[in-house]
Amino acid sequence: MCTLHFPVQMQSDIRTALHVAFSSIGSLSPFRRSTLTLPPRCLRPAASLGLLSRPFSTSASLPDKPSICTADELHYVSLPNSHWRLALWRYHPPPQATPRNHPLLLLSGVGTNAIGYDLSPESSFARYMSGQGFDTWILEVRGAGLSVQGSNFKEIKESANAVSEQMEAVAKGVTNGMSPVQQPNNVSDTLSDSEISHFGQDSIGIATAWDESKLVSKLTEILMRLSERLSGFLSDGQSRLISAKLFDQISNLLEGSELSDRLEEVRANLSNLLEKQQNSGITSQIRDLSQRLVNIIEEGQRSVSPQFIDMQERLSSTIEDFQKQLDLIVKYDWDFDHYLEEDVPAAMEYIRAHTKPKDGKLLAVGHSMGGILLYAKLARCGFEGREPELKAVVTLASSLDYTSSSSTLKLLLPLADPAQALNVPVVPLGAMLAAAYPLSSRPPYVLAWLNNLISAEDMMHPELLKKLVLNNFCTIPAKLLLQLTSAFRERGLCDRSGKFFFKDHLHKSNVPVLAIAGDQDLICPPEAVEETVKLLPRNLVTYKIFGEHQGPHYAHYDLVGGRLAVEQVYPCIIQFLSQHDD
Repeated sequence: MCTLHFPVQMQSDIRTALHVAFSSIGSLSPFRRSTLTLPPRCLRPAASLGLLSRPFSTSASLPDKPSICTADELHYVSLPNSHWRLALWRYHPPPQATPRNHPLLLLSGVGTNAIGYDLSPESSFARYMSGQGFDTWILEVRGAGLSVQGSNFKEIKESANAVSEQMEAVAKGVTNGMSPVQQPNNVSDTLSDSEISHFGQDSIGIATAWDESKLVSKLTEILMRLSERLSGFLSDGQSRLISAKLFDQISNLLEGSELSDRLEEVRANLSNLLEKQQNSGITSQIRDLSQRLVNIIEEGQRSVSPQFIDMQERLSSTIEDFQKQLDLIVKYDWDFDHYLEEDVPAAMEYIRAHTKPKDGKLLAVGHSMGGILLYAKLARCGFEGREPELKAVVTLASSLDYTSSSSTLKLLLPLADPAQALNVPVVPLGAMLAAAYPLSSRPPYVLAWLNNLISAEDMMHPELLKKLVLNNFCTIPAKLLLQLTSAFRERGLCDRSGKFFFKDHLHKSNVPVLAIAGDQDLICPPEAVEETVKLLPRNLVTYKIFGEHQGPHYAHYDLVGGRLAVEQVYPCIIQFLSQHDD
């Protein structure tokens, strides 16, 4: 087995190439227009009805199951106190398969959906496991794949079909040589007005006439949202940080003028109000100060100085752009703890209710972040003295601590700065990879090395790699990445409070674990996997690296969808799960 080191020069090359990829899809600056396409609009919140206790469809042949879903059934799970409906892809064992005692839950990596586990009939981890007798379920966490928001069955169905159509349109567009950001009309129709204007080429028109009352109302609304809805974003001080960004933009419009001092006075008063608890009196004060701010701009507009030409339009544009950034922050407002504390438990409870294992336990396999979720669950339950309700766990390319490795994920470390997370509230991973795909798969192969982050040379059929790149990745909240970057700091991954470090409690687990690494995995190298493996009780952990010095080699996704996985990796997993299922 070989250990692969990631040179500093290649890290520099990656940054350069990512810049190229970003350039091909537009800037992510909240105050610039770009042409990114985000996932279809989530339906507006409505009263949670606790519905969807039945499968979305009962077989793959029924016409109402989205065409992108290749499972036997598609189920939806309601989350308590949330409008999210999580998608569960189910694969039934054939009648002739060996009967099993426990269902199997599959968890995917960050920003990915169920397709990675079911690329094709010949390369399907999920189908293979069900063929071995395991009732297999793939969870798509909130924001991934066919998981959507909605209040009734009809809305869920319509939204899921819209997601499916968009995913297929992206793949078809790239195949036909069309830019991945040039979407058909029926796809753009599914986006919210805010997203179209922020990420599309056609922006919302800014009125040329000075509409003072409208502008005051819009500015007041933004400031109220900063105080009311965003106070819990990232940490207690972030609403002040993001409001400061807005004020900076407005201040730039008046820079060097005699009105600057008056603006600073209003700014200071508004900042103080944003930190206070909301009540009707404060609401009135915020509106009054918004009016004063607009009045200052209006006075500058009446000035003969060229500096104030089109001042109202520039202020309106600044406020509109800032509004869109707030919309993204609110829409993509979840982190790793939401997955751990809400999504995974809800899915496990649902699966237990439908499969009824005698001991109430599940088997679980997690790839990348999916494995990190399983490690975190074992650690949390060990700390609290609770039963994790897992019979055995398999992790593929996962770790709680990347500090000792040369993982390419260290490129995410700049997002550890909350200010950067606010500058870029989401990372459209799917759009980025789709934009970069032509440069990595066609001459002159400028970004060909990007493929090596996913699959080692000759380990995945080109068509399957293409499907994986174009259909498997989603948009990631910066808030989620912000928490995951703690895995690159001392003591490893921690919860959102920054006080609970999962690796400190992993030794308390009583669940058998098979940890698997790929010898050429640049995202989660073997040394990162080993860093977590050594924390588990020795009698409960089995560790294996796949790949040979002379080849074949395994990169990040080869453990799941590589051409040799069905011969080398899958049987190893089956042997481990079968042993503990019995």
